[in-house]
Amino acid sequence: MKRIYLLSVMLFLSFSILSAKDEKNYVVNIMTNRGEITLLLYNQTPLHRDNFVKLCKAGTYDNVLFHRVIKEFMIQAGDPESKRQEPGRVYGDGDLGYSIVAEIKPELFHKRGVLAAAREGDSVNPERKSSACQFYIVVGKRFTDQELDKVEKRIAKATGVKDYKISPEKREVYRTSGGTPHLDMQYTVFGEVLKGMDIAEGISITETDQNDRPLKDICIISTKVSKHSQRWIKRHYEDKTF
Repeated sequence: MKRIYLLSVMLFLSFSILSAKDEKNYVVNIMTNRGEITLLLYNQTPLHRDNFVKLCKAGTYDNVLFHRVIKEFMIQAGDPESKRQEPGRVYGDGDLGYSIVAEIKPELFHKRGVLAAAREGDSVNPERKSSACQFYIVVGKRFTDQELDKVEKRIAKATGVKDYKISPEKREVYRTSGGTPHLDMQYTVFGEVLKGMDIAEGISITETDQNDRPLKDICIISTKVSKHSQRWIKRHYEDKTF
């Protein structure tokens, strides 16, 4: 019974972002040398959506590495310099010379499987603008209510939002499905995995060096962009369980 409730909550949270019946959303297929990951891009974050679509269509991510992967946390890619795939080099500082205004929305949170924009830290980037090209996919872990209580205090301190609270619906997701709640309200979440979460999880547990770079390179081979109606997306992906 609890699993049915969780599935209902997750489907509601996922598909509530698909508002109007005739509204269409971009879907991006990312082919890696470990398999394919299919992403849905949110319409609530148009700046990030349109930028990601532009870069995918331009082939910007072709041959780019997943240069930072951390078990029970996330997998990160998008550094254009990583196309060189130089052995032992630390990647993560490459960019495209511009940033994107933050589109941080309370309803778009760091549940397992979401797509979010990487960025520089608050000390040099107080407006929390996003990297033009670097992104991460959340793998995360499950949290207890006691742990989430501590996360609330951490977010309140980081954001200056007094008495910040994680809603009961989000708590249920973090308890049963997982995610990275400590990043909420600080990074722009702009999409989620529709298919291929097993691929993302596999990448997250690969052996890495001391800088979290996989010992065996994992790269994006190509990306494909398409656009589909809400009805089409629900019909093809309504059985998702995260």
